[in-house]
Amino acid sequence: MAKGYLAIVLHAHLPYVRHPESEKILEEKWFYEAVTETYIPLIDVFDRLVGDNIPFRLTFSISPPLLSMMTDPLMQQRYVRHLEKLIELAHKEEARTCGGPFHQAALMYKERFQRAYEIFVHRNGCNLVQAFKRLQNLGCLEITTCAATHGFLPLMMVNRQAVRAQIETAVNLHQKHFGCAPNGIWLPECGYAHGVDEILKEYGLKFFFTDNHGVLFAYHRPRFGVFAPIYCPSGVAAFGRDVESSKQVWSADEGYPGDPDYREFYRDIGYDLDEEYIKNYIHPDGIRTHTGMKYHRITGKVDLADKQPYYPEWARNKAEIHAGNFMFNREKQVEYLSAFMERPPIIVAPYDAELFGHWWFEGPVWLDFLIRKMATSSTLRMVTPSDYLKMHKCNQMTRPCPSTWGNAGYNQVWLNEKNHWIYRHLHMAADRMNELADLFPRAEGNLRRALNQAGRELLLAQSSDWAFIISTGTMVPYAVKRTKQHIANFLRLYDDIKYCRIDEGFVSYLEWQNNIFPDIDYRSWRTREGQCRKAVS
Repeated sequence: MAKGYLAIVLHAHLPYVRHPESEKILEEKWFYEAVTETYIPLIDVFDRLVGDNIPFRLTFSISPPLLSMMTDPLMQQRYVRHLEKLIELAHKEEARTCGGPFHQAALMYKERFQRAYEIFVHRNGCNLVQAFKRLQNLGCLEITTCAATHGFLPLMMVNRQAVRAQIETAVNLHQKHFGCAPNGIWLPECGYAHGVDEILKEYGLKFFFTDNHGVLFAYHRPRFGVFAPIYCPSGVAAFGRDVESSKQVWSADEGYPGDPDYREFYRDIGYDLDEEYIKNYIHPDGIRTHTGMKYHRITGKVDLADKQPYYPEWARNKAEIHAGNFMFNREKQVEYLSAFMERPPIIVAPYDAELFGHWWFEGPVWLDFLIRKMATSSTLRMVTPSDYLKMHKCNQMTRPCPSTWGNAGYNQVWLNEKNHWIYRHLHMAADRMNELADLFPRAEGNLRRALNQAGRELLLAQSSDWAFIISTGTMVPYAVKRTKQHIANFLRLYDDIKYCRIDEGFVSYLEWQNNIFPDIDYRSWRTREGQCRKAVS
């Protein structure tokens, strides 16, 4: 029996950036970049492991907005065109770099883009959700859910129906696409507040994750710290993040991603090359953008111009070394911890999935090496939270501390002097959605369509991404516009519904533009006297 367990948790999320009105929206490219650089490479790693009969267990959280974009025909078609342009560019780069120091990297990109096309189009019919479902059914992945639009739940608890709607919508969508209800949830931004777990229990969710202080500062103090789950009074389990394993992978300064043999993210040919040459592969209006083809490694920390050529083989060798180092450290960690615990400890290592491949280019290769090495370890075994709870049903009951994994550990990233203005509008809209759901308990026809679309607009406005973007100062006009537009759409629908003047054309337009959650049920927002109804498939 292993001395301890490692639970790697990858949280895959993007805001809903589908824009049917134009292919020129820069933010829609976030999705295409993540598919090319993170989701397809990870699927490729997992499929290779399955093909080589390497056993592994991993937790993979897929947020509902990302799930919706992955299964949207428009996004799928646009991504294929995006990938075809990358393949065209890679062929040009193969010729341009011939004989120079960047040629090996150019060949690598050509092979990667072609392989991505094969995996996306031919193996999975342009639907990556099918790949994740297949890996789930093989027992390799435990797929968990997230709140419907990544709403920041601690600041939504003033209206419990709004939180219920976020969870109910997410659970229903997950069950539709994966054929089973999720056992666990990634709370957006790992944001926990008292009472959230009670709502999770109503929908059959058995566990969630917090940052380490969410468990360490629990009342009462947990006997085993973050190395065993705790049960909330509701019976839902909380797993705390391990700081040591997180820092080794997250930190660009102290962790693996900052190694000088790894690829530099911020040097891209979309900015480096002559505009005439690159114009067909950046924004049509001439705005310089990342292409994903980067030829330099992390050298010269201050000056981007002071970067040395990137050599894929050097980076691959370093990834293998770092995977071995990570496993060695975790083995020593569990050997130490097991001396003080009557059960095998669990080390919970949660990361944003986009770290692997997008921000840290070598991340999927590192993960591949790590899983292969761990298959030979007699000390450490990979598990999911559900696996651990089945093996160890008896855990300490206490109440987690309100917390997030954001800067300073609490709510300040999502509630500060830059973004506080959004919440009075979100709370007002949530109250009005409750009012509509109670006013029309059995709506049909155009009324039901309008009520459902009002729910979509509210959910989209509640996305934590907008407050985060405003707080960090990146793409602020876009985040502000999205927040205001969804609130404005909601308010017009509210007035039209309440005063019996529904504009079918306006509803149809919004259904076309913001078509997330086709099976949404506006009754998710109704006032409840007792326990809410279970989510339905």
